[in-house]
Amino acid sequence: MIKVSVMYPNIPGARFNHEYYRDKHMPLVKERMGAACDHYTIDKGRAGGMPGMPPTYIGMCHIYSPSVDTFQAAFGPHMAEIMADIANYTDLVPLMQISEVVVG
Repeated sequence: MIKVSVMYPNIPGARFNHEYYRDKHMPLVKERMGAACDHYTIDKGRAGGMPGMPPTYIGMCHIYSPSVDTFQAAFGPHMAEIMADIANYTDLVPLMQISEVVVG
């Protein structure tokens, strides 16, 4: 199992519509990927590691898929549509990482 993490840095003044991300964007990703997206989670940044510090990321998602190849085969054909939808909820450039899930 792999986890694809998409993270949005918490930059002052940036726009991020959590409701759109939750209600429209991530359901779009799941619909387009089908069974290749086993499930996903969404995080909303609340605080940093020390009292009074802001969160490092304003939001992020984690998409779970059986393998890198499975993810890429399902995401690739829809990448242009999914990436174009980003402008509907943020002006941030997301950071992405693919990890192997070693404990689930």
